[in-house]
Amino acid sequence: MTERPKYDIRVSARTIYLRDQSDEASGRYVFAYTITISNTGTVAAKLISRHWIITDSDQNTQEVRGLGVVGEQPLLKPQETYEYTSGTTLATAVGTMRGSYRMVTEDGHEFDAVIPEFILSIPRTLH
Repeated sequence: MTERPKYDIRVSARTIYLRDQSDEASGRYVFAYTITISNTGTVAAKLISRHWIITDSDQNTQEVRGLGVVGEQPLLKPQETYEYTSGTTLATAVGTMRGSYRMVTEDGHEFDAVIPEFILSIPRTLH
């Protein structure tokens, strides 16, 4: 049997295009994303900050840094999951997001949990 890593946070994302909040003629494409953060390690870890890299299809990039997520700094015990929904606006119909969460564990260890890149796309744009 393989031993679980002590510090292991898994991140996944689901996205949806918000047509009613967008203005395609003006180059305003609004997306919501739901993030699921799972502590698959053996030590509790608290999310203290976030770092996002958001890139549109014209390769314009914006970086967003801040404390917590949606006003919270959740503590995830081993095998716990935390989910939240937020949003972003792009100037193009397709883009990507990726980044990391800064985590601190009960035993004082700090590490970055990777947020794998995910695609933001209006329906029927990508196949």
